[in-house]
Amino acid sequence: MSTFERYLTLWVALCIVVGIGLGHLMPSVFHAIGAAEIAKVNLPVAALIWLMIVPMLVKIDFAALGQVKEHWRGIGVTLFVNWAVKPFSMAALGLLFIGYLFRPYLPADQIDSYIAGLIILAAAPCTAMVFVWSNLTKGEPHFTLSQVALNDTIMVFAFAPVVGLLLGLSAITVPWDTLVLSVALYIVVPVIAAQILRRRLLATGGEPALKRFLDRLQPLSLVALLATLVLLFGFQGEQILAQPLVIALLAVPILIQVYFNSGLAYLLNRLTGEQHCVAGPSALIGASNFFELAVAAAISLFGFQSGAALATVVGVLIEVPVMLSVVWIVNRSKGWYERGEKPRGVAEAKR
Repeated sequence: MSTFERYLTLWVALCIVVGIGLGHLMPSVFHAIGAAEIAKVNLPVAALIWLMIVPMLVKIDFAALGQVKEHWRGIGVTLFVNWAVKPFSMAALGLLFIGYLFRPYLPADQIDSYIAGLIILAAAPCTAMVFVWSNLTKGEPHFTLSQVALNDTIMVFAFAPVVGLLLGLSAITVPWDTLVLSVALYIVVPVIAAQILRRRLLATGGEPALKRFLDRLQPLSLVALLATLVLLFGFQGEQILAQPLVIALLAVPILIQVYFNSGLAYLLNRLTGEQHCVAGPSALIGASNFFELAVAAAISLFGFQSGAALATVVGVLIEVPVMLSVVWIVNRSKGWYERGEKPRGVAEAKR
């Protein structure tokens, strides 16, 4: 993990301050940016989102899908947590905390929007940062690559239906045309563009050319993320200053779902006899989020000034410290994990 990535939480905090300040000093500029849209797609944000997403998708080799069967237990556990548990558990936590327990402390007109943002955040499994988390746990790299490739493939088809279903169950109006457009613009097209670019780089210069490209573009990707956050907080500034506890309250269900889903994936891998080098990244993939996509989808669906956009940004704010804590737990518990793993391995060897 680079120094820049390690202190991402600090940079996000600075973007909050800068964005709020600029929003008060130059409101007309932010209104002009917010008005620069076509078919509900904000053009400046779309450009920034592409700069965030494409470099991450270039890393993915979809040929790795052929390796899925090699770690079928870990793959099955992660898919179960990512698609059958995490979005639904987040919806339940959002309704409990934001819709009920914290309702008196939040702006009444944004409650549904906050819940929608949490749902969008949980419905997008992590694509890029999980490679960092996997490396820190000495995870099996082929498992991580094949799992991410499979998640990205599923996301093309499942993101919109899952989000639409949960928003509908939460009694939130689903703008299906905008949701489908967001999937096409921020998942389908970037995946295709990234794979074309990846193949061309490998064809012309091999792995060294691909690495050089990613090394040059990765900092730009993070700068684009921070620029997007400045814009978001420029629009959200008045609301945050009026309700300074909003960010802390939104962080509560996100934190609970991260530890719940990572713990669930970790324990299920242990119960099925999967190796620790697979269980570690499985737990991390099961808990982390593709927050770049979530931010883009929330903006497209509900707008810059929505509670949904703010809720997804809180996910960015706490991503690094909370995932590093999960890495620490996974590494420290390796001895305990392997004591439960060995009997299954012996049993299988005898068969």
